[in-house]
Amino acid sequence: MQEKYWLKKCIFFLLFICTNTAFDAFAPEHVHGKPAERQAWAVDQVKKAAVVSNRLGLTTSVSFTGSLAFPYLYPWPQRPDGLIEEAFAELGRRWVPILNEYRDNGVTIGYEIHPGEDLHDGVTFERFLEATGNHKRVNILYDPSHFVLQQLDYITYIDHYHEFIKSFHVKDSEFKPNGKKGAFGGYGDWIDRAGRYRSPGDGQIDFKSIFTKLTEYGCDVWAVMEWECCIKSPQQGAAEGAPFIASHIIDVTEVAFDDFVGGERDDAQIKRMLGL
Repeated sequence: MQEKYWLKKCIFFLLFICTNTAFDAFAPEHVHGKPAERQAWAVDQVKKAAVVSNRLGLTTSVSFTGSLAFPYLYPWPQRPDGLIEEAFAELGRRWVPILNEYRDNGVTIGYEIHPGEDLHDGVTFERFLEATGNHKRVNILYDPSHFVLQQLDYITYIDHYHEFIKSFHVKDSEFKPNGKKGAFGGYGDWIDRAGRYRSPGDGQIDFKSIFTKLTEYGCDVWAVMEWECCIKSPQQGAAEGAPFIASHIIDVTEVAFDDFVGGERDDAQIKRMLGL
């Protein structure tokens, strides 16, 4: 038992070290290999984004939450009781001061719901929302490509969370599992994975239904192309993506298709039709 415990601790320690090393690439060199200093630098940058957004007249910014719990996504080895709860509590403690900065600058944050981050679906978004005391600046950057790779229903997701959607990434993806690989991908590069990102229109996402659903709920947000295709060049993707998005934007009708046979209310007619 002691040997198993020691092995488990070593695996988690190595995972922590490797993850921190990989994220050094996102930060300046003077904080490389210094997780606490890198975190302080990142917090300062995110707070400054609130100020800059305000000065630019923007009301929404976007971000990730970070990944305290994600390394323990798969519940084996068995997780100790309270691990996930404490991870989200800590996320709340870290983010509330930042969210207050955004509140004071009149800006909201759309968190990208993204595998690799602690917020990767609806359940985790609700956990985070609760951990921040239902902070009014907590919102969603909606990107359906990440849901296809999880096999999550990206259409009914809008039904559940449309009031929180403040940003929208128009990025396509596809999921084609076979007898050798599935959602975890077999450690393959993007082009070799069962789930991979594509340029808009080249994958499996039903954008007509998405744009319709967002329009029905009155989601007045930017539809922004995000290119991450593993096959098509970014130049071609951009050239095709802009008109693709434009062709899906819905000009909301102000009339019913059969208004020509309608008329003003006539109470006498209504009574005659009802036999009253």
